[in-house]
Amino acid sequence: MKNVFLIALIVGLIFSCGDEKSKNQKIISASSGNLNNVSVVVDNDMWSGSVGEAIRNTLGVIIDGLPQDEPMFSMNQIPPSVFSGFVTKNRTVFKVETNSKISLSILEDVYAKPQRVVVVSGPTKEAIVNEITKNASKIVNAFKNEELKEKRRRINLSLHNDKSIEDKLGVSIKFPTAYRIAKEDKSFFWIRKDIKTGTMNLMIYELPYKAIKPSDSVVNTIIKIRDSIGEKYIPGPTEGSYMITENAYTPFHFKTILDNKATLETKGLWDVKNAFMSGPFINYAIDDKANNRWVVVEGFVFAPSVEKRDYMFELEAIIKSINLK
Repeated sequence: MKNVFLIALIVGLIFSCGDEKSKNQKIISASSGNLNNVSVVVDNDMWSGSVGEAIRNTLGVIIDGLPQDEPMFSMNQIPPSVFSGFVTKNRTVFKVETNSKISLSILEDVYAKPQRVVVVSGPTKEAIVNEITKNASKIVNAFKNEELKEKRRRINLSLHNDKSIEDKLGVSIKFPTAYRIAKEDKSFFWIRKDIKTGTMNLMIYELPYKAIKPSDSVVNTIIKIRDSIGEKYIPGPTEGSYMITENAYTPFHFKTILDNKATLETKGLWDVKNAFMSGPFINYAIDDKANNRWVVVEGFVFAPSVEKRDYMFELEAIIKSINLK
């Protein structure tokens, strides 16, 4: 009988402790908001002056490689006096606070989950502007990484079966069921998605390791390769037309890391030989030295007369899910 009483007492204590813990836990609701749209919490006076200009120059920086100027993020300015309730639930929030300490804080899940909140503070407008300017790349990366994470979460809700890509190329990549495989052979895949104004496209293929040699002319090599791929696999709307790289537009070129491997990133514009079609592309050549090859994955969009930032962002999120086996 004593043992029964003792067990009951222990169980009661466990549940009461659990209840107390749950009472003390903060209940955080789900975040919301359009992708690449940042809520900027700052008073009207600062927004219209030098602080607002510094914020717009940071979050509104023009994206490389698009045919028209488009900002990295859209912004919605909110005075602190009305920043409460549902307004606080946006997934990305940039706050400006005036106090004696100059600081930059990058916080998670403050008002909702998932959420990224960047807080910049200082005693004067000049100090705040300097802190924003000094940390511009850190601020942009914090928000972009959060949005890429959210986009991948949405993509993962309904994944296309990529078994044929994995079998033929030894590559796994996550893309939604809204895409279809339009063309494939033993070393090349063209994946497409129809949109209201055109198409979104991915290409995945492999090259011999000797095909790309890092040098001052590596961009020219990448362009020649993608033009030969376009001629072979991506036909235009008329006989003898095919996708090429637009010569009048100098591509942007960077070194980066993809799937923990050295990667050459190239952004530019494509057009169609003998036809009036064009759009942006982003090309990643992944150094797969272990398998004596390069793996190239590219996204390109055909969407005339509309903004293309969010289309290219989706393709970038898909591409960055790539895993080489």
